Amino acid sequence: MKVRITHLDGKLPNLALMKLSAWHKSQGDDVYFSKSIQKELWEGDYDKVYGSSIFAWSQPARELFLQNFPNALIGGTGSGKTQTIEEITGQEFDEYDYSIYPTFKHSIGFSQRGCRLKCSFCVVPTKEGKIRDNSSIARIWRGEPYPKQIILLDNDFFGQPNWKQKTEEILENKFEVSFNQGINIRLIHKEGAKELAKIKYRDDQFKTKRIYTAWDNRKDEGIFMRGIGLLLDAGIKPQHIMVYFLCGYWPGETMEDIFYRFEKMNQIGLLPYPMVYNNNNKELKKFQRWVVRRFYKFVPWDEYSRGGQTRSNCFKDQMELLS
Repeated sequence: MKVRITHLDGKLPNLALMKLSAWHKSQGDDVYFSKSIQKELWEGDYDKVYGSSIFAWSQPARELFLQNFPNALIGGTGSGKTQTIEEITGQEFDEYDYSIYPTFKHSIGFSQRGCRLKCSFCVVPTKEGKIRDNSSIARIWRGEPYPKQIILLDNDFFGQPNWKQKTEEILENKFEVSFNQGINIRLIHKEGAKELAKIKYRDDQFKTKRIYTAWDNRKDEGIFMRGIGLLLDAGIKPQHIMVYFLCGYWPGETMEDIFYRFEKMNQIGLLPYPMVYNNNNKELKKFQRWVVRRFYKFVPWDEYSRGGQTRSNCFKDQMELLS
């Protein structure tokens, strides 16, 4: 068969598409991988067309993709579809085709699936269910000559029963790890925090020391601060911790509520990152830019929100601050 596999959104390599590509190639099929949602003039007809979308806000892209490929099968969290890759490849197939992402040299995968929590805004409990083991760290690594740099997509690494065994595996093999989906700060324990501090934790580019976590609701302040305290007590520096905080989701939430969380994190020295639930909220998107680009270090929000500082001047001031 002639197969088209399409990466519709997201920056990281898509594991589902990597598995689909590997499976079709194992069947002797010709696979064409693309990030284009439109059919190029030179493209012929395909026997199978797949697309994967992880973000709900990519709906316009999915619609255009279907206009170009009416019979395409679209999966992924953003699509709202429940069909899994395993329904196509079978449960036993566990190979991934990294060749469709030729510039990606790291390794990526899940050591566990599921989560202990059931947050109303999160699809993981519905999509993956209860927490369970998925793979050893060594199984995720691609092996030589690739670097020992692994992006873990785990939603709750320290919630799995054998987290300590996998931590030892990371340390013994000197892996660098990006816990890309974040550490469950509300349920982190003292022992886990101490082991985390020993790991070479990194951002997804493996350029910076980074731990990702989240503070989604002001009412969780006590348990959030407890978890952060455990990380700091273990020796993790606050500037290593990036905190995604949900904005614009809770009914009745005000800018005062949002600012409260921001100021609390800023005072500790953490790196706050607003996650705006509704991308059409212009005020929150502006607030997001102000925080993410660290404009708050030299331009007060009141001034920035009124447009008193142009973006170009903000970048100029920021560069002078960093020089």
